[in-house]
Amino acid sequence: MQSSLYVALSSQIALENRLNTIADNVANSSTIGFRPTEIRFSSLVGDGTAYVTEGETYLSTTGGGLTQTGSMLDFAVQGSGWFAIETPSGLALTRDGRFTISDGGELVTLGGYPVLDPGGAPIQLNGNAEPPVASRDGLLRQEGAVVGSLGLYELDPDAPFVRLENSAILPKGDPEPIVDRADSGIIQGYLEQSGVNAVSEMSRLIMVTKAFENAANLIKEGETALDKAVQTLGGTR
Repeated sequence: MQSSLYVALSSQIALENRLNTIADNVANSSTIGFRPTEIRFSSLVGDGTAYVTEGETYLSTTGGGLTQTGSMLDFAVQGSGWFAIETPSGLALTRDGRFTISDGGELVTLGGYPVLDPGGAPIQLNGNAEPPVASRDGLLRQEGAVVGSLGLYELDPDAPFVRLENSAILPKGDPEPIVDRADSGIIQGYLEQSGVNAVSEMSRLIMVTKAFENAANLIKEGETALDKAVQTLGGTR
């Protein structure tokens, strides 16, 4: 009886973690460049009883569709690369390519964070010139001259990470710039939408919620049965 309670409890913990990831995905179904959080579970065996683990989260590699905006300061990534930005928490990666030019001429995010080149340095532009023109390899030109380059960086979706504002990711370790861009490129005037399928995630949310409630009922029934057993045995002389 004790084992069944522990199995149900481990299941409830796992389901709660899954509920949290699904709820976060649903909340970001309209966030530009957002990659969904997935979670994988495994089982642990002890004393002949199998328990489910709390689960390990990882980033989905499923991206959203591209929407044409026509803005010269909107950029989308084709392939697995990520833009790098400088934040108070350190170098972060994002697929949100909504950039602007600061008063000092730096290319920055909507939150004011500098966008970095392949060498990890902020991109400095001519604030008095027309917006830059970007080629697929990330080179930025103003008035025909190369003035900088948008960096694309690699991110291991299975590696530990922390989410920052919008769709930014704070990776563990130092991400490496993508040197060979055969399968990665930049499209100007487009934005990547959220990779979340809201309908699918809502269906998952309903299913996991029901499973969580079933696990809670199982625990409650087990506790009731245990209490009755204790009372019965306690009254036996």
